[in-house]
Amino acid sequence: METNNQLGLPVGVTLDRFIKRSQSAFGYATGELSQLLRDIALAGKIVNREINQAGLIGLAGSMGNANVQGETQQKLDVIANIRFVRALKNGGEACAIVSEEEEDIIYTGNDTGKYVVAMDPLDGSSNIDVNVSVGTIFSIYRRVSPLGTKATFEDFLQGGEKQVAAGYILYGTSTMLVYTTGHGVSGFTYETSLGEFFLSHPDIKSPVNGNMYTCNDAYIKNFPEMVQEYIQRIREKGCTARYIGSMVADLHRNLLKGGIYLYPPVPKTPDGKLRLLYECYPLAFLVEQAGGKAFDGNHRTLEILPNYIHQRSPLYIGSAAMVEELMKTIQKPQELT
Repeated sequence: METNNQLGLPVGVTLDRFIKRSQSAFGYATGELSQLLRDIALAGKIVNREINQAGLIGLAGSMGNANVQGETQQKLDVIANIRFVRALKNGGEACAIVSEEEEDIIYTGNDTGKYVVAMDPLDGSSNIDVNVSVGTIFSIYRRVSPLGTKATFEDFLQGGEKQVAAGYILYGTSTMLVYTTGHGVSGFTYETSLGEFFLSHPDIKSPVNGNMYTCNDAYIKNFPEMVQEYIQRIREKGCTARYIGSMVADLHRNLLKGGIYLYPPVPKTPDGKLRLLYECYPLAFLVEQAGGKAFDGNHRTLEILPNYIHQRSPLYIGSAAMVEELMKTIQKPQELT
């Protein structure tokens, strides 16, 4: 029987049992983080159900307004946000939440909770109408503000290296929860008839190299010159473009098969478009734990210190050798003219 090399667990063990056995890896853990991960998994099950029914009960399509990011808000964006916020409030372990869908900190009323959560409740939701995979991204921190008080911005602005757990839920041909607590990466597939996530991808390791690159080719002429040079070079080596347009799905494919995901700055968004707290940080943490790398073009993503909760950033993430080659290209000394 195939087992997880780190914990000796058989493939097929439930998420709940896996979390309980993994808890011993945390010297400070008394069960709160484990419960928090269960709360996220529960919300994921509910959102999975509603995504699957969206076309039948009128949940697909736009709300007709924009969120705090200035992006068109989909009906399922709002619903997923409600489901995750409600699950985290009821679970009692998170004292506050930052969501892509809301401008300010969401206070759960659990001021004695030891953790805060940053999340993108439904990434890629515009793809729902055409039955393309979407996902949830989450990041967890131990709070730095005193227990018993309201959470502060400082709880969320600790930087990516302070994450204690992060991951994503992919709603696709099968629904998967993939997460890390800093001790490797594990993937769980949802078995709908039993209502359980089962360990299906133990100790995920990203291939060191790959033959795929992921970006929106329509904007290549607007990419920084060195990024264009890199893409042209890897094309000549035989790399092919693979772009779903749903970040979680694109990253999941590259994580398992090898590849690089590029979201560079362009004139319209010179600071990048992806959100640092609940897109770049959690995915960088997870990919690094799988052996990959993540940079913004100048700095390792997890070393960037945030200034505000909805801060944006470029992102280059994926197989280590591919990201390293890109960074050498971007950072090489320019010839004097």
